[in-house]
Formats: sequence, C-alpha cells, structure tokens
Amino acid sequence: MKLYYSPGACSLSPHIVLREAAIPFELERVDTQAGRTERGRDFRTVNPKGYVPALELDHGEVLTEGPAIVQYLADLVPELELAPPAGTFERYRLQEWLNYITSELHKSLGGLFNPKMPAEFQKATRDAIAGKFDYLVKALEKKTFVLGNGFTVADAYLFVVLSWTAHLQIDLSRWPALTAYQARVSARPAVKAALMAEGLA
Repeated sequence: MKLYYSPGACSLSPHIVLREAAIPFELERVDTQAGRTERGRDFRTVNPKGYVPALELDHGEVLTEGPAIVQYLADLVPELELAPPAGTFERYRLQEWLNYITSELHKSLGGLFNPKMPAEFQKATRDAIAGKFDYLVKALEKKTFVLGNGFTVADAYLFVVLSWTAHLQIDLSRWPALTAYQARVSARPAVKAALMAEGLA
C-alpha cells in the first residue's frame, strides 16, 4: 500500500499508525498547492478532494479521511489493540474521540494556518481552542493515553494536531498535562521514525 502525505500535515497520523502496526508501505509526498505528487502525478487522480491523506491499497482502492484510514489500519492488526474491536462500546468511544479531534481540534487549528483569516476571527478561534485544551486536560486526567493506558489511533491523531501549536505560536506549556502527553507520544519509536521520514525530527 502507499500513503500520500505532506510533511507534518494530518497525514502524519496514519503514517505513525502504519509504523506502529509494522505494515509494509510506500510513501509518496504531495505538493497540495501544486496538486502534484513527487513523481509528477496529478494528485486529484488519486484523491479528487485534493488533500492528504490518501491510502492507495494494493488492489487499487483508495481510502481517504484520516479517521477512516487509521481505523482500517488498526483492524488489519487487531492483536496490537490500536483500536478496540468493532461493535464494542469502547470502539464507539474511539470514534467519539476521532470525531472530536477532527471536528473541534483539527478544523479549529487548521483554520489558523489561513493567512487571510481576519484578526478578530483569529482571536475568537484561539480563545475557543484554549477552552478545548482545558477540556483535554480534564479528559486526560489520570490517563496515559486518550482511551486509558494503551496507545491507540486516537493518540496518533491527537499528537499530530497538538504538534501544530508550535507553528501557530500557541504556547502549550500553559497546559502542562498536554506537554507531558506530547512527550509520552513523541518518545514512541514509531513516532520518532515517522517524524524522521518526513524530515520533521
């Protein structure tokens, strides 16, 4: 299989999961501004939505949207428990978290990368994000990872989204529990390997 990615983008989440799961894969970098892959392919022929991640499977199917991709990958290696079994209540907890990360955190932080965002709206967005981080601190209280003591695909996603704060001049040290969480996740060998492969380490 092949993962189409942009360094440090949300595609880093399935990249981490692929390495956690030890699934053989190829990487192909995408210039989303130009709409071309590093091999010169029109990326919209891979993903008509025009953004990463996209996972091209060996039989030709392409799966898009990070939360769907990471669950698919986790289900290929259920023994690693990167996601609770399908149909269990714990799986719905995972989906609850993936939805929160994508709709509340990813979209809010991602919007701040837009240089055309009006200053007033940017301030309101940053204030709202601070409230969401306050919620995360409470949710992670007495837990090593999002769902408890075991690393799951939700942690890969949350780690990536929180990593964007450095580029956005959001001082995460205001939330020591989140900086400690980031340190725990970044210490994982698969995370280190993914960061190095994308030129981020």
